[in-house]
Amino acid sequence: MDDTTFAVLGTGGIGRRALEVSADKPDLTPVAACDRHGVAVDHDGLDVDELLAATEGNIASDGGATVEGGSTGIKQAGADKGVAASVQADPTESPIDDVIAESDAIDAVLVALPNLEHDFIPRVAERFAEADFEGVLVDVLKRSRVIGMLDDREETLEDAGITFVCGAGATPGFLTGAAALAAQSFVEVHEVDIWWGVGLKSGYEDNRGTVREDIAHLDGYDIETARAMTDEEIEELVDEHDGVLEFHDMEHADDVLLERAGICDAEDVTVGGVLDLRNDEKPTTTTVTVTGETFDGEVATNTFELGDDTSMEANVNGPALGYLKAAVRHNRAGDYGVFGPAELMPGF
Repeated sequence: MDDTTFAVLGTGGIGRRALEVSADKPDLTPVAACDRHGVAVDHDGLDVDELLAATEGNIASDGGATVEGGSTGIKQAGADKGVAASVQADPTESPIDDVIAESDAIDAVLVALPNLEHDFIPRVAERFAEADFEGVLVDVLKRSRVIGMLDDREETLEDAGITFVCGAGATPGFLTGAAALAAQSFVEVHEVDIWWGVGLKSGYEDNRGTVREDIAHLDGYDIETARAMTDEEIEELVDEHDGVLEFHDMEHADDVLLERAGICDAEDVTVGGVLDLRNDEKPTTTTVTVTGETFDGEVATNTFELGDDTSMEANVNGPALGYLKAAVRHNRAGDYGVFGPAELMPGF
């Protein structure tokens, strides 16, 4: 595969780890990264070590959906916020526009931002299309309803020459693809159950966007209430549960992504899991179970498990970059539009 240049929108936990993982992918070169306060661009390749060191403990993240606009709860250490602390970066009030301005020299963009406004990521995609970007967009969104918003824009993305892979992290993403493979034993899939476990000893402080987005899936909470919570209220909620949050019947896009790939009906997919914010060890093994009927009338269950020693970062960022690489191949072959992780295999 030819070398690929890529940009990262958002340098919270997912964005930072994606930049770090790319160092082990010699055919991937990160050339731009931004957050709400700064943008770093170097078409010869960013100095990832310097960028990560400069922004450690200084992440411009309020748990919200936008990298532009107001701010609350900024983690700040030093005169500059977030990416702007790097010697490679410049402060900016229009980070996405700044990356778009450089997009002629960028093959792919990883959108590593929490989707705490339902239409945020679809609107980002529109902005790239309107700027005549021809390339790849990959996101790690979670919400089922966002897929329809992207499908509504598919013609716009196709006309622009954009290949968009949606929900390309762990779940949805890696585990959605695993379910699609496990389903191949059957002529009819009865149900898919995805149960995940994540341990994050670093807690809410270092994982604000991810935790806030997950809280929206708890009983009695939604996107609006989770977004409106203060950092103190979230810390109190975590304390009330002794650092362990358990989720059932989450609105995760695995369901619609498996349906659009023809695997099963969305209503036959359930997603849940356990998040431990005080231990790095997984509180439960991440498992995908697919139950169905074979051509000879047998009902069986195929099970796929992730190793307990693989971290959330490995299971999100490895697949995200793998799907990015696959999308670049499709894009260079003239295959444009919106794709889900059950519709193509990630590149390694």
